[in-house]
Amino acid sequence: MDWIQQFFLFLISLVANILSAFAGGGAGLLQLPALILLGLTFSTALATHKVASVFLGIGATLRNLKEDSLEKRLALFILATGLPGVILGANIILQIDDRDAEIALGVLTLSLGIYSWLKPALGQLSSNKNRSTTGYFIGGLVLFTIGALNGSLTSGTGLFVTLWLVSWFGLDYKRAVAYTLILVGLFWNGTGAITLGILGNIEWSWLPALILGSLIGGYTGAHLAITKGNKLIKRVYEIITILVGVTLIIGR
Repeated sequence: MDWIQQFFLFLISLVANILSAFAGGGAGLLQLPALILLGLTFSTALATHKVASVFLGIGATLRNLKEDSLEKRLALFILATGLPGVILGANIILQIDDRDAEIALGVLTLSLGIYSWLKPALGQLSSNKNRSTTGYFIGGLVLFTIGALNGSLTSGTGLFVTLWLVSWFGLDYKRAVAYTLILVGLFWNGTGAITLGILGNIEWSWLPALILGSLIGGYTGAHLAITKGNKLIKRVYEIITILVGVTLIIGR
């Protein structure tokens, strides 16, 4: 890959990860199709994208460490319930055709954006909800399912986590995005990248530009999410979610 293509990759990665870090997911909307259009197979593009997306989590974590915005118990719960699903999903995706799953995920993702749009008060204030045993059980089951989608598909699963934390556990959008960026961006995607790297192929020569764009984009997007209000984050979330959903339905 020549320097012009590397620069193009960097710009795509930068824009995708700024938007993703601000909205709480959706980097694959731009980044993965770009890798495929430049010549990678789906499985190689997926594994390469997963590695790069870890650095989105690193960039966002570096910014969020200054805020101390995560509740340790809930963070550990998200990891414990989501990571097994990620490993399961990453093992499944390389063995099946993903088009039907992408369409289904697209419809569901689109519905998330519409749902949030129709509820203006959603995620504007933080409250503790469903912290009982039953609440954690249902919440963990859904996080495991989202984790499986995260390991097997590419766009929108971080958006699922963001909205689930808002609607089920009562977080506001700003806090929910912080959880998603750190726990999904760094740990879920890191686990998926390792699993896919073992089972599939990674295009290592393409990673420098993608990693640089992910680091800078993750930090910048996290900074915007921290400094801007919940209303703007919610609106960007809805726009990104609808775009991701439509893209998945139409296909690449």
